[in-house]
Amino acid sequence: MAKVPPRRRADFTDILVRKGICSLEQVEETRAMAKSAGLKIEDAMEREGHATGEEIVEAMAEEHRMEYVNLKDVVISREIVELVPESTARENTVMPFAEEGATLKVVVSTPHAIETLDKLRFILNRPVEAILAHREAIVAAINKYYGRVESESMDSMLQEFTDTAIDFTETEEKNSDDVVDENSAPIVRLVQLIITEAVNLRASDIHVEPFEDRIRVRYRIDGVLHERDAAPRRLLGALLSRIKILAKIDIAERRRPQDGRIKVTVGPKELDLRVSVLPTNHGQSVVMRILDKDNIKVGLKQLGFIDDDYNLFRQYIRRPNGIVLVTGPTGSGKTTTLYAALNELNRPDRKIITAEDPVEYYLPGINQVEVRHQIGLNFARIIRSMLRMAPNVILVGEIRDRETAEMAIQASLTGHLVFSTLHTNDAPSAITRLIDIGVPPYLVASSIIAVLAQRLVRVICNDCKQPFMPSAAALEQAHIPQKVAEKAHFMKGRGCGHCQKSGYRGRVALYEIMTVTSKIRELAFKGAATQDIRKLAVQSGMKTLYKDGLIKVVKGVTTLEEVFRVAGKT
Repeated sequence: MAKVPPRRRADFTDILVRKGICSLEQVEETRAMAKSAGLKIEDAMEREGHATGEEIVEAMAEEHRMEYVNLKDVVISREIVELVPESTARENTVMPFAEEGATLKVVVSTPHAIETLDKLRFILNRPVEAILAHREAIVAAINKYYGRVESESMDSMLQEFTDTAIDFTETEEKNSDDVVDENSAPIVRLVQLIITEAVNLRASDIHVEPFEDRIRVRYRIDGVLHERDAAPRRLLGALLSRIKILAKIDIAERRRPQDGRIKVTVGPKELDLRVSVLPTNHGQSVVMRILDKDNIKVGLKQLGFIDDDYNLFRQYIRRPNGIVLVTGPTGSGKTTTLYAALNELNRPDRKIITAEDPVEYYLPGINQVEVRHQIGLNFARIIRSMLRMAPNVILVGEIRDRETAEMAIQASLTGHLVFSTLHTNDAPSAITRLIDIGVPPYLVASSIIAVLAQRLVRVICNDCKQPFMPSAAALEQAHIPQKVAEKAHFMKGRGCGHCQKSGYRGRVALYEIMTVTSKIRELAFKGAATQDIRKLAVQSGMKTLYKDGLIKVVKGVTTLEEVFRVAGKT
């Protein structure tokens, strides 16, 4: 008699399927992907966009017969908040919620937080019961109810530096790099607080810029720079030295550009900071790019593709060979899109190798190679060696010259799928750009299968979005017909604490996908102008960046002002 295989214990995925949030096929596919990539099934489900984080946590609460709460919908009293010290709440990512007799209910992000609950029982000396909520909601609640102490400390610290000014002679001020010790406790704390505040505010990079009378500190949040309080000029030397020491950069070198990397821990997150130092007229300017691994855990569905473009792009990245190019300016999300594509393809039966300058994020299960120009290890040389490793998929960080382009094309023509990026304004420009750098038109025409251009626009804050009707003049300027406007869901954020009064929180991509059809190949082979290729691509059904932006405006995702700012008015 044949043995019946043991039935798998029902878990939160069965609840999601039962509720119609995702399908059984999606669950099984994601389960296999999570196993091969070494991910938790809940993280993989959220990354692939099959369910939101809140839906997953709510299903996990039902699975473990626990209470679930959406922290955005409740108000917690000050008396309850004060029962748990802020340091304990931040360190363990827990939020006190309510009292029930002697028992304190606290909100946690996982049903398996047994050690955390035991620690809280010991610290608080009382019974503790767990309630589930999404981790991001808990962090937001901690910041909301306890306040951003880091920001206040930074303000008070800068004020302290300003108040305790030291008298300089003219000579001392010119050579003020050594006035404050870079290893002194205040400077160490100040640099740490700048980084911590930037991370808590979801900044993508930190700018430290010296001027004649001050040091300007700015954070780029959702693509827009926000200025913090200026630091006294006399701190410049110590501030730079502390950052350089953390980044393992030579502190004695002041005349040449420098690069380094810092590993930091902010709360529960381990982050990499890519540091660039540039000598300017008033001293060395520093930009620290914050690389958060959570940013690349998104699936293709969460990037902002509308359904048609999502299906089209998935079709191209599953082709056995050819080149798929992603274009756009610096900071337009090209790396995130390419990593999401690689995550989609990252299976045990595929070998993936990347050549990057530098490697920004480390991906499990993928062979990543960093360009090192000082020893002659450039893109072309890496690609040449890659081909001996029998890969299925190759990622070339950027095509900058003819040699790299021709090697990438050669790889595609010999049966490999190649991803790469170019700096062009739109998708059709990629064809003429490759020809401009010296690649023969026949090679371009025979190898490129699709070009994806993208930009990032800010998303309207969910906590303060409200219906809004643009003026007739704005609709006419945007070329939105009255019939479309009547059925549209225009929205605008009024500004709240969740979005720092901006009305926006987070970003989403605008896309245009140009399929390289046989007619476009003919134009490429003839070396046609960009405008001719663009005209034909639009006639063949390509949605432009601007049109994709208008679709997202009509759906209430972003605003006309954002689309105008990023994609122009055409």
